[in-house]
Order: sequence, then structure tokens, then C-alpha cells
Amino acid sequence: MKKHCFFLLVVLMAFLVVSGCSQDVGVTDGPEGPGEPGEEEIVKLRLQSAYGRGDISTDTLKEHFADAAEKHSGGTLQIEVFAEPEIVSMFETPAAAADGLIDLMHGHGALWAGRGINVGDIEFGLPLAWRIPEKPDFRSQAEEAYRFYFEEGFADLLREEYAKDGIYWLGFQSNGPVPFWIGTEKAAEAFQGTPEDLEGLVVRTDGLWMEWNHRVGMTGVDVPSMDAYTGLQTGTFDSHIWDMSVYLGLGFEEIAPYLIRGLENDHSMAHIVVNMDVWEGLSAEHQEALTKAADDYFNDLIDIYIECIDQVQDLIDEGVITVVQVSDANVARHKEAALEIWDEIAERDEACAKAVEMFKEWRGME
Repeated sequence: MKKHCFFLLVVLMAFLVVSGCSQDVGVTDGPEGPGEPGEEEIVKLRLQSAYGRGDISTDTLKEHFADAAEKHSGGTLQIEVFAEPEIVSMFETPAAAADGLIDLMHGHGALWAGRGINVGDIEFGLPLAWRIPEKPDFRSQAEEAYRFYFEEGFADLLREEYAKDGIYWLGFQSNGPVPFWIGTEKAAEAFQGTPEDLEGLVVRTDGLWMEWNHRVGMTGVDVPSMDAYTGLQTGTFDSHIWDMSVYLGLGFEEIAPYLIRGLENDHSMAHIVVNMDVWEGLSAEHQEALTKAADDYFNDLIDIYIECIDQVQDLIDEGVITVVQVSDANVARHKEAALEIWDEIAERDEACAKAVEMFKEWRGME
């Protein structure tokens, strides 16, 4: 009899423990108390940008992407946003995303080329590829780029390639007119001169732009943006390629007040990607919320960068920064080098060949 009672007591205690635990799994508390069965579970994710605080796109991620995802999910998708290097450094962000140390990454495709996603170099910075002169303004150019991604198959190609590294390519954003090329007085004078004057200049650069810089006689070095500040300050670097953040938050006007124009794209593309295991583990509702948030971020950044263009013009008008125009000879040399790179990168792999062909058709270069 005692054994029978003891057995019943054990069964009862086990039932109570299991019942108590189940109340904390997959159920949210709403205004009326615990949620009903089937209600969306709260999911918490970590996103890190490859860029530091003070960068325009990084500083807008919380309000215009993470908060949008929470809104579209009814509050059940919560994303904590970090900047470089708060979890890992700029160049470690792809591995962190692929390995699951972070759930989402905000950055650009050139960072993935070192992991074999060669098409990422094209996505981010095929020299002069993101020039869209048939559209009259920044917004319509961005909208045309969006159409190219999602109607001409470029996004499909990227998703196929990133999936090979365990990554879901979610969406893209413009970082404004890049290369946003700034420099010291030495660099400003060289760009206004002859191709020979460029030889020996040292520029902080990214991706295929580094090869582009090398082709015209410069030395390209890829370091995080704030390391470039020190390099320009000490004379290690003569020039720096980034976006408008350099003058609208990062303080580069103090040491490199010359804005070098004539080689920039109308846009340069960044992206948000998701660890594939995380993506596939999300509900369809949460996947849809992330997709909508990526679109919101794309559209909101257009407005933000239009304002930034005006702010840069204000700095020009106030004499804080000085615009210098690249000479015709140096523009011609850069265009020649750019097209050489287009043909060479097409030979890297099948995806690169497809991407270059897409760009040539889109830009009417066939």
C-alpha cells in the first residue's frame, strides 16, 4: 500500500512539474493574461552591423529595421542591434553570422568574398556599375535598382549563392552615392592632375575598389572606417572611401576636408542577411515580418540619405568641406580600369558570370 501511494505521489509531482514548465514555452502574455494556444511565440534575435556607431545606416537600424520587424510581428519578434565591434570586428561579421554567433548581419557583399561568395563583390562594388543616369533623381534611381534586384533575378542569384554558406539573403539598402571619396590636400591635388599623379597614393577602400585603386597606381588598404581616421590623421593614408557618414557623424571633415567627385556611383548597396538555421526556424509570420521590415528599411533610408545629401551641400556652402572634381584624364583612366575588372571578375565562377551579364544587359552594354 505504501509503495502504491509513493508511486502515485511521484507521478503527481512529475505531472505538476511538466505542466508548470509548459506555461513558459511558446506562449506570450497578452493584455488579458497568458496567450491562447497557437499564439506567436516571442523570438529574440541579435543583429550586428559591420559598421560602427556614427555610421548613418548603423544608427538607423534600430528604429527603421528592428522596430519595424517588431511592429510587423505584433511585438513577437524582438531584435537587439549591435554595432561593430560590440560583438565582433568588421571582418569577422560574416563568420559570426554563418556560425550563429549573431542571428542577422548588416553589412555588404565584399565582406563575403573571402568566404567564397564571390558574387558579393559584384553586389557591393563592381566599379561604376550602380550608375543609373536614365533616372532623374536619387529616389527614382534607388527604385530602379530595386526593380533590377527583384524583377531581373539579381536577388534570386544572391540568395542561391549565400545559401551555400548557410545564409539567407534578406534584402538590400542603398548607402547613398558611393564611393564617397574624401582626401587630404595631397590627394585632392593628385585627382585633379594626371594619372601619373595618382601613383603612390594610399586609400582606405573596400572590395573590388581595392583592385580598381591598384590598377590606376594607388595602394588600397581595407580597414574599419575609424581606423582610417587615424591613418589620415597620421599621414599613413591620403584618401578614404566610405559614405556620407564620414562628414555627418564620424568627423572626417577635421582631417580630410576635400570631397573628390567624378568617380562615384549613384548608389552603393548594403544588405541584411540571416543565419539560415535561424531563418528556417522562424514561423512564416516572422519571416514575413522580417521581409517587410527590410523593405521598410530600404524605403526609409532613401528619405534619410536624401536629407544627408542636403546636409553635405550645407557643409560645402559653409566652407567646411571643399569639392574637387576629378580631371578628365583620371576619369578616363578609371573607366578603362573598371571595364577591365568587369571582364575579369566574370571569370571567377558561374555566379559572377551571370551577375556581370545581368549588369551589362541592364546598363545597355551588350
